Formats: sequence, structure tokens, C-alpha cells
Amino acid sequence: MSSPLPVLVIVHQPTSTPGQVGDVLQALGFPLDLRCPALDQPLPTSLDRHSAVIVFGGPMSANDDHRGFIRQELDWIPTVLAAEKPYLGICLGAQLLARTLGAAVAPHPAGQREIGYYPILPIAGQGLLPAPLMVYQWHQEGFDLPQGSQLLATGGIFPHQAFRYGRRAYGLQFHPEITAMMINHWTTEGADQLTCPGAQARAYHLSQHRLYSRAVEQWLQTFLAQWIGATATPAARRGPYHAHPAHRRLPGPDPHQRQGQHQGQAIRTATG
Repeated sequence: MSSPLPVLVIVHQPTSTPGQVGDVLQALGFPLDLRCPALDQPLPTSLDRHSAVIVFGGPMSANDDHRGFIRQELDWIPTVLAAEKPYLGICLGAQLLARTLGAAVAPHPAGQREIGYYPILPIAGQGLLPAPLMVYQWHQEGFDLPQGSQLLATGGIFPHQAFRYGRRAYGLQFHPEITAMMINHWTTEGADQLTCPGAQARAYHLSQHRLYSRAVEQWLQTFLAQWIGATATPAARRGPYHAHPAHRRLPGPDPHQRQGQHQGQAIRTATG
């Protein structure tokens, strides 16, 4: 039996990592092709050599059209949709998908943020979540629900937490990829963000992760297997993923996003 094609993983900073999402996919037997368009790494013109696409978060906004790589990704996402390959957008990746589909991306009207652990609730009959789930968040912007999509999960501060477009494109506002190491790094490098309206204290991030990370991991294993069409259960088949040659991985993951604070800034020290 031939090996699965790699999953194309798009990140937005040289220190970004796919975290738990990457671990689960590799356990399912899928190699990862990691690329960072912000470092001028190319996006493929065809998805014939990839099983699926995941676009992760970053400190920039989906509205940063002046950034060449953001404009490039917005123009490129329709290629994934037309190929009917599984697409998963996480945080910024979800906002890019929403914007591609014509929906607005904007800060919370009252200036609130979600930084820490918050509950999300399933939409009845949609099947994404079997029950409410505590998930990790780090964002100040949210997205409107794109026309023709289905809302899958909601929350109290940002009501659009997950959606599906067509059969295979998903957008998640939250961060199922988060690990304890990533939380440590994000809350250290992005410590100034923890004083923003709605943000939780660093100790709470860590204590809630100890309580809820296992439930999120179990949900993630089921979701990713269904999303990518894997039939095998996760097995201990984890190895190093293959980054694009120009992707300079540095030690540790990224602190998360200061979205859209000043669209003229250079890439800020934030997320992932």
C-alpha cells in the first residue's frame, strides 16, 4: 500500500510549529510539508501532491492586504477549495477562509479578547462537538459566518467559533494544536497581551490546560481522522516533519496573536 501524500502545513513565522495537530496527523501516518509564505516560501499551484491543507495562526490580520503573503494566501485558498482537498483553518487560517468566502473579519465590538481557556458549545445536529468543550484561544478579531456555510460551534464572546463550507473546508477560531510548551512560550513572549480586556492570567492558562488538554486531544484525534478521511486509529508513528528548505525553525513555538493592532507594523512577536 502506498504512503499517504503529505499534508501541506502553512505557518506565518519562522518559529511556528503545528503542535498537537502535527502530532496527531503524523500518528495517522501523514507526513507534513511545512511552509511559511512570510519567508517567501512558495505555495503550490496544484494540490495533486498533497492530501490536505492546514493554515495556522499568526500575529497579523486577515485584513492585512498590504502584506504580500496575506494577499497571496487570500488569492490561493480558492485553489484548495476548487481542488476539493480538505482545508482546515485555525484562528488566522479560519479568518482567511472566511474572508475568501466574502465574510468580514473584525475586532470584537466592545474591544474584548479571548486569551486563555473558554467554553465553546456545539450547534445541534452539526456533529463537530459531542458536548461543550473548553478550548484555548488567543485573538482579538473574529469572523462573520460566510454565506453558504454551516455554523458548527459557538461561544459567549465571539459567537462564530467553528464553521464548515462545503464538505471539506473547516474554520476553527480556537487552537486545538496548543501544548503546555506553547502556552509557556506564548504567555511569556506575549505577556503584555494578558492585561487586555477579557484576557486571563498566565497561571489560569496553565491550570486550565492541565484540566482540559486531554479532552481536547481526544476530540482532535477523532476530528482530524474524519476530516482527512483516515480509517486507521492514531498509532505511535510520529517522526520529524519536513519543513520547506527555506523555513528556518528556531527553538520553541510562538507566542500568539496581536491581530490587527497596527497594520503597518512588521511581523510582531506573537503567535502561531
